Amino acid sequence: MEIPDQGTDHVTSPSKDCKGKSRRSHSPEPSCVSMKSDWSMDPPQNFRNENPSPVHSVLQKAGDRREKNIITATGKGKSRRSHSPEPSCVSMKSDWSMDPPQNFRNENPSPVHSKGKRERSHSAEPSCVSMKSDGSMDPPQNFRTGISSPVHSVLQKAGDRREKNIITATGHDPESTAADEFQKKFKFNLVKKFQCLNGLMLKQENRTLLNEIYTELYIIEGDSGDVNKEHEVKQIEAASRRNPTEDTPIKCSDIFKLLPVQDKAPIKNVLTKGVAGIGKTVSVQKFVLDWAEGKTNQDVHLIFPLPFRELNLIKEQKLSLVELLHVFFKEMKEIDISRLEKVLFIFDGLDECRFPLDFQKTVSVCDVSESAPVHVLLINLIKGNLLPSALIWITSRPAAADQIPSECVHRVTEVRGFNGPQKEEYFRKRISDQNLANKIITHLKSLRSLYIMCHIPVFCWISAAVLERMLGEAESGEIPKTLTQMYTHFLIIQTNIIREKYLQKQESDEEMLLKLGKLAFQQLKKQNLIFYEEDLRECGIDVTEAAVYSGVCTQIFSEEFGLHQSKVYCFVHLSIQEHLAALYVHLTFMKDQRNVLKQNQVCRTLSDVHRSAVDQALYSQTGHLDLFLRFFLGLSLESNQKLLNFLVTQTGSSSQNKEKTVQYIKKKISEDLPAEKSINLLHCLNELGDDSLVEEIQQYLKSGAQSELSPSQWSALVFLLLTSAQDLEEFDLNKYITPDKIRDGILVRVMPVIAASRKAIIRCNTITKRSAKALTSVLNSETSSLRELHLTVNTLNLSRNNLEDSGVKRLSALLENPECKVKDLRLYNCGVSDEGCAALASALRSNPSPLRELYLSGNEVGDSGVKSLSAVLENPHCKLEILRLCGCGVSDEGCAALASALRSNPSHLRDLDLSLNKVGDSGVKCLSAVLENLHCKLEILKLYKCEVSDEGCAALASALRSNPSHLRELILTENKVGDSGVKCLSDLKDDERYKLQTLNV
Repeated sequence: MEIPDQGTDHVTSPSKDCKGKSRRSHSPEPSCVSMKSDWSMDPPQNFRNENPSPVHSVLQKAGDRREKNIITATGKGKSRRSHSPEPSCVSMKSDWSMDPPQNFRNENPSPVHSKGKRERSHSAEPSCVSMKSDGSMDPPQNFRTGISSPVHSVLQKAGDRREKNIITATGHDPESTAADEFQKKFKFNLVKKFQCLNGLMLKQENRTLLNEIYTELYIIEGDSGDVNKEHEVKQIEAASRRNPTEDTPIKCSDIFKLLPVQDKAPIKNVLTKGVAGIGKTVSVQKFVLDWAEGKTNQDVHLIFPLPFRELNLIKEQKLSLVELLHVFFKEMKEIDISRLEKVLFIFDGLDECRFPLDFQKTVSVCDVSESAPVHVLLINLIKGNLLPSALIWITSRPAAADQIPSECVHRVTEVRGFNGPQKEEYFRKRISDQNLANKIITHLKSLRSLYIMCHIPVFCWISAAVLERMLGEAESGEIPKTLTQMYTHFLIIQTNIIREKYLQKQESDEEMLLKLGKLAFQQLKKQNLIFYEEDLRECGIDVTEAAVYSGVCTQIFSEEFGLHQSKVYCFVHLSIQEHLAALYVHLTFMKDQRNVLKQNQVCRTLSDVHRSAVDQALYSQTGHLDLFLRFFLGLSLESNQKLLNFLVTQTGSSSQNKEKTVQYIKKKISEDLPAEKSINLLHCLNELGDDSLVEEIQQYLKSGAQSELSPSQWSALVFLLLTSAQDLEEFDLNKYITPDKIRDGILVRVMPVIAASRKAIIRCNTITKRSAKALTSVLNSETSSLRELHLTVNTLNLSRNNLEDSGVKRLSALLENPECKVKDLRLYNCGVSDEGCAALASALRSNPSPLRELYLSGNEVGDSGVKSLSAVLENPHCKLEILRLCGCGVSDEGCAALASALRSNPSHLRDLDLSLNKVGDSGVKCLSAVLENLHCKLEILKLYKCEVSDEGCAALASALRSNPSHLRELILTENKVGDSGVKCLSDLKDDERYKLQTLNV
């Protein structure tokens, strides 16, 4: 049976057969390394290294002086063979099976060695490595440390120095030899663990070497800038529409290297994002394997892979960093980690972390020997308090990535899975029959929804397993065309293999699937992808059963052994968990008429359970039930019911419930739902075999006539455009509706198409409220393909949306296009700073003429931002009439820049609001110099709470006397204005020669 080829976000560790034995195993099964491989031999020993690497500088020096007559007689030192009954991981004839030198003196033990001699474990728990692993050997013990040079101050010096004539005769330097031996042994152990795709497998037929099957993944440099809470299948669908020429691709082996165009500080911390099953863990595995085999990144001295799923198991313990590494890497007792110059910690699976990561309140830890909870050690490593020179690599699903503060991340990368050519390369590597591989590729390309899913390596593996049989000679029948059909066929194939191999009866298969389904469902509700023994017990599965299931259902459910013998359980991929969860809910009703979605409530019809599932999926904020819903509804299709009969015994029929479910879904689509929810419901209709809405739209498009569409039809149009095989180069909304009929709800529904298009054309009166929020999301999204927006709108109101500088920059890139004509741009309280303001000003300099009103109140644009805007205002082509800068952190310096611009181009601005700024008398005097200009047409000036005194009032009064014909409204409330200031301005208001009608002081 084969294992997942690539992309699972876990690596299956050895099975329980890896237990240590009291005698050497007689199993004929080879280990992961060939018995004849030179990995089974000791590396060359005692070669001199005149310039030892930093690893050498911290290794243990030679032990007790070996007997001179032994060396003279044999030419090499000999240690006593260990009396441990546990065999080593290599050939019985390999000198790796010998104990290292023992009983070294330690006059001043370092914290690493302060615990004295370690007893060999007698635990019955299986080790995380093969029963032939050299993890069964004791490390060197009792080294002595003395006073030496700074380079060697942390080393264990030799108990007794070797005879001088040994080095003279052989040219061997024992210190550098020890360094070489340690690093080779460390790398050797990593190769053993990571060379097989599914971890260390003892059975030859279950072995797949990573280097044989590995297909390069498409990884880009970049940050999405927001937390994507859509279901990850939708994120894949969005990514599939991106133009790859706009990405910055980067090789996995180069993630810590600067790109050729970059010139900045070295990259220390890298955060890699990617949806479940996209290949993050396999990327980590390949990175470590290439390093351990000496292929890449040899400037890194040691690599410590520490998956979060294993760190969870010791989350309650208090350990020092030194002790933590001893837990996972026993051989680390030989060195002092604090003296290594370049090590790499890899924390894989942040989304699986089950302990808090509070970067604000965590205490500082700087000493590698200081004990603290595991999460405190991690945070201090990431912040650089512990081992400041260490490199950090964190992988995470997108929704959990924001747990790491941006200031702690020097590079963000995203694993996009397979691009088009890589998909085909995978199938051609995976399927030896190239004609069959071509058939599979052609079939998947003909089904857009399935081909998009092939971005996920695990889905490629599932598709290959199913279609290799369906399109080959092994089986016949209807070729899968939907996700539900594909996954149900996959489950059938796996249970057939189980039956053939283990001769199990159908009843036990059914019981096993129901129990696994219950676990899948219960943990899906909690949004857990990995489980521990307590999680299994909650679902009625004991540890013995779990071991059986993981041994039988190796392609579905796995039991993993951590680096320190603890067990972790998971499904091979999230989508398999979702499919099994759907199967459990479906079968529970079919057998017992119970609705487990509603606490086992008794239901009369399956359509009632369908309604519950639809409602819960729509209610979910994270979309975690979206794919589950597709599977659950698809299972009720008659063709899928027939397939299920191969797996389980069913009672009753669900076909009569289909029409009720279809009508309920259509009713929901017609309601005011978020766009992504409507699209998922249309996917559900596709799983149910109902294409009526899509067919209506197809007929509408063929007619070429423009008629008013219903809300459901708008959603169907969006679905049709997004699932089209053609790239969305241009979307013109006005092809389907006239500008005067475009409402907020329509804009919200079509926003996914706008985001997926390179060019969008929209002509309407207003974009505000919900449609503005949806547009903000598009502008903030790194995955959006929108590069050109021809927007003709009277009012674009994006106020009180979390646009921030990043969103304003993308908006600005669109506004600078002459085809973009926005008359009124409102950005109240959008989190914009001077940086965003500068980008906006740059766009307006390029395309200044359409804008008449600009609202920036409530943003910290400051004097710097106002200076940028002033450069726009002084442009003669700028026709801006209203500028609102209330509460923008502007001082007299900003006012001076503004006044200078208005003196250059005074004839357009009619309304200026500078309230809640520290303008002061100095700023007012600058503005007064503008007001006295006869070309100044300013009619409204608001200076509420601006720290203005009588002096400022006098300057305003003087300016108005010089140019009395325009200013109609002056607001000066909540300032330091005394009686004299009030009087001089009141006199102007009462004089009929002046236009001042409203004066608030």
